Amino acid sequence: METPTSLVAACGEGSLTNVLASASRDFLISPSGDKVSVKELEGKTIGLYFAANWYSKCEIFNPVLAQVYGQLKEQGSKFEVVFVSSDEDQSSFEQFHSKMPWPAVPFNDLQSKRGLTERFRIEGIPSLIILNPNGELMCTDGVEVIYRYGCQAYPFTPERMIELEAEEKARHASQTLEKLLGINGRDYVESHKEQVSVSNLEGKTVGLYFSANWSLPCAKFTSRLVSIYGILKEKNKDFEIVFVSMDRDREGYSQCFNGMPWLALPYDNDSSKALSRYFDIKGIPSLIILGPDGKTITRDGRNLINLHLELAFPFTAAQLQLLQERMDEEAKAYPSTFHHVGHQHVLNLVSANSGGGPYICCECDEQGAGWAYQCLDCGYEVHLKCVSGVEKETEEKKQALDGDGDTSET
Repeated sequence: METPTSLVAACGEGSLTNVLASASRDFLISPSGDKVSVKELEGKTIGLYFAANWYSKCEIFNPVLAQVYGQLKEQGSKFEVVFVSSDEDQSSFEQFHSKMPWPAVPFNDLQSKRGLTERFRIEGIPSLIILNPNGELMCTDGVEVIYRYGCQAYPFTPERMIELEAEEKARHASQTLEKLLGINGRDYVESHKEQVSVSNLEGKTVGLYFSANWSLPCAKFTSRLVSIYGILKEKNKDFEIVFVSMDRDREGYSQCFNGMPWLALPYDNDSSKALSRYFDIKGIPSLIILGPDGKTITRDGRNLINLHLELAFPFTAAQLQLLQERMDEEAKAYPSTFHHVGHQHVLNLVSANSGGGPYICCECDEQGAGWAYQCLDCGYEVHLKCVSGVEKETEEKKQALDGDGDTSET
């Protein structure tokens, strides 16, 4: 999380006034529309928050940042956020700013907003740039830092980042199921009928499933995961899943959990957020796989399930190597090109060494890696198994049509 030297040089040094004020403006705007003198921010660590109301990732990050901001204020920390809007009009700006407890660069000061965007080389939103009290750049990936460490990241100095990363590494090295799931002294998870002691999960491969009722991708993957879970249970595999809810309320949690046959971490926003930060969850659904010793095997369980279904179990490096060798062998039987019904161009068979991954399959909208059929003109890619599925469906339809058109005498 180091700040690139070239960016520091480009941004230069100077007071916060030089960064946040302009030749014609020495104030910011509060959410209520009042003027806030830039001088009031002197001596504080500043987070320049580039965002817009029209982008869903900004809407998701905004309350996360607001919570951290509130906690730091309660602790008496000298931290302030300044909103730099990418909204389309004044009304949208005011609507989004009203959800924030911090000041903003006036919406109509286009020159200042453009200057800050160019100065800090903002290429996407949300983006949080951290400046020290002298207006000097300290951190360019504030969004990731907030998600990972919350208010513990303050004062966001390089030294603090090194400390947090060392602490995180030590926690992962000593990780156990009991430490992960025994939050706030609780030593159990729950089924639909009863509490289940965390100790009952020891010695098993465990999947921590981060999901939510409001997410359509979660609903789709949950259906697949339920099927895989059932197959592994029928085979008496030592595998269990624990649902970690990312829902906004208990009702959403209950609705989501009702469709799951496995266990769940009791609904507790703080516990879920702590685990989400610990595993650096950037999107859902996400499936973290823990080994029988409680250590993390992979954070890529969702992708492995999509690629290999129940054969991914127990998700170890040895099993994945075996599956890769099998995929390499099976790929030899596939044609080098394929005309997929869902795309106008001819698709080419590619491997991981020739551009095959990672990708999102355009047939099933799930992750993929390694072997794929890819359009060299526009990047359209599909799983090999999805191509097999299309071929099978096409052949079945052809046989059905042939049967309907059969005029032979009986």
